[in-house]
Amino acid sequence: MQTQRDRTLRSAEPAAMDCCTLTRRDLIGAVAAGAAAAGWAVAASSQRGLAAAAPSPAGRAAGPASNPVRLAFCGQLLCVVPYEVARARGFYEAEGLRVELVYTRGGSAAMQALVGGAVDYAATSFDVAVQAYARGAAVVRFATTGRLPLFALVSAPRTAAAIRDVADLAGRTVGVSGLGNADHVLVQYLLARAGVDARRVEFAVLGTNLFEAVRVGHVDAGMVQEPALSLLVEAGSRALVNFMDLDDATRYLGGPYEFMGVAVRRAELAARQEEMRALVRALERALRFVHEAPATESIRALPRELVAGGDIRRLEAVLERYRRSLYPATARIDPASSERVVHSQQLAGIVPADLAWQGLLYTGLWGDGRAAG
Repeated sequence: MQTQRDRTLRSAEPAAMDCCTLTRRDLIGAVAAGAAAAGWAVAASSQRGLAAAAPSPAGRAAGPASNPVRLAFCGQLLCVVPYEVARARGFYEAEGLRVELVYTRGGSAAMQALVGGAVDYAATSFDVAVQAYARGAAVVRFATTGRLPLFALVSAPRTAAAIRDVADLAGRTVGVSGLGNADHVLVQYLLARAGVDARRVEFAVLGTNLFEAVRVGHVDAGMVQEPALSLLVEAGSRALVNFMDLDDATRYLGGPYEFMGVAVRRAELAARQEEMRALVRALERALRFVHEAPATESIRALPRELVAGGDIRRLEAVLERYRRSLYPATARIDPASSERVVHSQQLAGIVPADLAWQGLLYTGLWGDGRAAG
């Protein structure tokens, strides 16, 4: 039951279309406008792909150089960087894998595809995995590719003088993508931390495109991503908390906060060990590349359809600024980082307080404490 007031507003930006059936081959030109408006989130679909995909046989051995591996993930651009770098740089192939990247509108769609057997793996935010696990999904999380949420809490330009910290949100309207989503949960966590009763805040459900609603002042504050954050600050907004910055994440969350990572069906965990190790090795090479190579090289790895029509220089600047904060140096899951996510979910009443969430994690690929393999 929601204890705070909420309402739904229609954003002035183009709404993201459902792209749960989108594979990389299916990207079309319309993605450019949606990506620019929605924080570079993939927003196009040919309405085929996952819907027609046959479930993979449970438990089949699927080692390197076998059938193509289907990996679905949230289409937000900063989420996809390591996966597309691994593809473009040939890291999957070097491990004997044929990986088909399946773009979805959000992590929930990717997780549904995994649970339903339409794909072999799902890369989602950890909060999506925790909620699915709490509902009984037989999945296991075995690798991480992102250690911070891709959100920042900002005031509207017109309220920047009055809203100087989280406590000032009492009696205000805050825009979020949806109730129960990661951004909504994080705001609730911040409010509790600041001693503000969430019932004193009105949450406006805006979908993924909050930029215009915050900019013109339809809401007093909002949880946004990049490039919306940079654009709003330039327009006069105040950044209250930037979770993409490791210093802010440490100050408000206590440290890294498990975000993007890969899950597999529990029933196939044993049969896919070799394949999982190969996938992790490829992703770890990609993570190192993102850390060490110029940001321009990582941008070049992205599909042209994904960045066409966008401000490439701004994207490069964003990736250069955040890459060492957002992306871990290893794909090994940090239990402490994961626990912070679960704690925020429990505080918001999204998952049970007694959830035995540790059963969701699998770190068996790192028997020697180093890279998988």
